[in-house]
Amino acid sequence: YDSQDSIYTDRRSNVMKAALHERVTASGAKLSPQRKLVCKILDRATDHPDAEQIFHRARKRDAKISLATTYRALKALVDLGLVVTHDFGDSRTRYEVKEDDHHDHLICTTSGKVIEFHDPELEALKKKIATRLGYALESHSLELYGRPASADRRSS
Repeated sequence: YDSQDSIYTDRRSNVMKAALHERVTASGAKLSPQRKLVCKILDRATDHPDAEQIFHRARKRDAKISLATTYRALKALVDLGLVVTHDFGDSRTRYEVKEDDHHDHLICTTSGKVIEFHDPELEALKKKIATRLGYALESHSLELYGRPASADRRSS
C-alpha cells in the first residue's frame, strides 16, 4: 500500500503500549503462568486468532496448558476489558488486544484474511452521519467483507 495514503493497514509497526501481561498486573488481576502465556500469544499475534489457535500456539511452549485453561484466560482478559472479541461470520470468536487507537476491519471472503485499517475521512463521515441523525457518536465498529478486485477482473 502507499505509505502516503490515509489508510494504515500495519498498526503493529507503531510503538506498542505496555505488554498485555503488564496491563493485567496493573489491573490487580491474578497473572498465572498460563494466563501470562496467553497474553504473550495475543501480544505477538498479527492475525485475529480464535481460542483453538491460541491454545495450539500456547501448547508449543507449555505442553501442560489445556483448552479449558485457554478459554478461562481469554474470558478473564475480555472481562478485564483488555481483549476484545470479533465475529467475522465464520462461526469462530476471534480475539484481539484492545488498543486505544480505533481501527476497522476488511475481511477477505476468499481467504478469510482480516486487514485492519484506519481512515480519517471515514471516521469523520461516521460522526457526521450520527450528528445529522441527532446523535453524539459514542462508539462503533465497521467490518467490510469483499474479495480482491483482481479476482473480479479475471472472471470478466
